[in-house]
This record gives sequence, C-alpha cells and structure tokens, in this order.
Amino acid sequence: MSRSAQEGTRPGGGGPDPAELAARVMAGERSALSRAITLVESSRSEHQALAHGILDKCLEKQTSSLRIGITGSPGAGKSTLIEALGAEILRDTGNRLAVLTIDPSSARSGGSILGDKARMEQLAGRKEVFIRPSPSSGHLGGTSPRTHEAILLCEAAGYNIVLVETVGVGQSEISVDAMVDYILLLVLPGSGDELQGIKRGIMEIADGIVLAKTDQATEKSVMLSLSALDSALALLQKKHDIWKPSVIPASSVTGDGIRDIWKNIRTFAAELSEKGLFAENRKKQLHLLLRSQVEELLLKTFYDHPDIRTSLHSVIEAVEEQRLSPFSGAKALVERIIRPPR
Repeated sequence: MSRSAQEGTRPGGGGPDPAELAARVMAGERSALSRAITLVESSRSEHQALAHGILDKCLEKQTSSLRIGITGSPGAGKSTLIEALGAEILRDTGNRLAVLTIDPSSARSGGSILGDKARMEQLAGRKEVFIRPSPSSGHLGGTSPRTHEAILLCEAAGYNIVLVETVGVGQSEISVDAMVDYILLLVLPGSGDELQGIKRGIMEIADGIVLAKTDQATEKSVMLSLSALDSALALLQKKHDIWKPSVIPASSVTGDGIRDIWKNIRTFAAELSEKGLFAENRKKQLHLLLRSQVEELLLKTFYDHPDIRTSLHSVIEAVEEQRLSPFSGAKALVERIIRPPR
C-alpha cells in the first residue's frame, strides 16, 4: 500500500481522501477516527466538505449502540464517575467505550484546557477505550457544536457505548437530550437546599440521578438529599411514560452504587427498546440534527452573500444611531436575499 493510501490522503496531495479515511474509521483505526473528528470540528469550508463525505460514507456501518450523557454542575465529579462507570461497563465482554468530553472555551481567547485524558488515566490506557476532549467553542448547549457528528463517527468505528460529558453550566445543558439515549444527572449531597442550584429543565430531562461523592458526606446529609430529590422528581412531568428516574447514591472512590448505575442504564435501554421508543427517539434526534444543520448553513450563507456583505455595516450603523429599528434593519437585510411572497 502506498504512503498516501496509508495516511488516507489523495495521491499527489490535496488533503485526505474521504472514502479512504472513512474506511479506516470503520476498520477501527483510532488515528483515523481522531483525524475525522478534527475535520468535523473544523470551521474551514474545505474541511467541512471532507467531513460531510466521511460522515456519509460511514453510514454504511451501523453499530448497535447506547449513548449516555453525563451532566451536573462543575465539581460534581463527572470525570471520576465516568472513569468508575467506564470500568464497570468494560466488565461486560465485548463492549468498546468512547468518551467524548466537553471543556468550556474561553469567551475571550476561544482556548480550552482539554485535560480530561489526564483525569481519566485508567480508562485512557485501555485499548478498547477512545477518549476525545473537545472545546465547547462557546456553544450554549453544554456540548460541542459537533458532538452529534462525533458520536456517529465513534459508532462507525465500532464503539457501542458512547459517554458524553457535558460542560456543566446549567440550563443550557438540555441540548444534550437531543443526542443521547440516557441522561445521568450528578448532584452533590447537601443540607437539603442543593436543589435550588438545579434548574427545572435539567431535572426534567434526567433519566437517572446520582447522588455523588457520598463518601464525603454524613449519613444524615445523604438521607436528606435522597428525600429531597425523590420529592422533586414526584412533582415533575415524566419524560417517558414507561420510565421513572431513580436516585442512586454512589461514590467513585469506594465504588458504591456504580454497578447499580450501569444496571439502571441497561434496564432503561431494554424497556424503551421493548416498546419501540428507543428507535423512535433516535429518529427524532436525527430530525432535530437535520433542522439545526439547515439553520446553521442558512445563517452562514446569509452572511456570506455579497449583498449582505456590502450593506451590513451601513444597516448596523443606522441601528446603533437609532435611525432604524433592529426589526426594520433585520427585515431589510433578509429581503435583499429573500423576497416575501405577494
């Protein structure tokens, strides 16, 4: 095999060959998977064109998978729980685990620490595990703008369990619900008022709740927190008619509750699959992904349009000087490209 074929590049240069790189991804090559995700996450138009070709080709390989979202406030112990839960998942023979971690990007520099591999040393050293840290890039959903596409690539590479760790920033976390099957919310024990820091929207999308770091709390504090969480769940509308979220006390240090978490996740998947809701939810997610991509492409195409480029500055100036309302300015810009029907 030629060097260009080995590297997944077109003979004579010109960037990676989408079909070749997709074939390497589907063969389970970690380096190819990393490169494909890098292309997906890139904002450069030439990289996006390559990424689309790779994604379309990777649809040829369908892996029966389970996608799990891990969310909770910063400091709740998401990374340590993922390491403990990952070890439990790998006890089941044949499982291959992909961990997609999202680090918050600086609003000023756009930079991100991307240190989750360092925090998950035991998982990172296992050949059946793939860990990919990604910057949030300012995306207000607790995830990266390209998390869903990265999930699809991991599944094409043969990873049947995908864990997605969100940034942990509050209400905006709910967008992870559009890309995973099961959402695990981590809450720390407290004096009973810790629920004040949890937004209602986060509680409503949770399929399971973990009362984390119980080894660091008193028995009384744990019991109060469990009671408060159970009471809160009883007041919320059920996400799935056939499923009631459980509250599981756990410690990543002692291992208490970790097996119960994995058992709860598997039971959830089995019960929803039996009713056909698992596949139905996946279809809804693809529908939402399609719509979000249409909106993103429309927005980019709009601002790249030559008529908008030449007139945007003057319209912004008129709005800032209050000679034109923002609503009229927006309408005028849109109608330069899209004429309203008569």
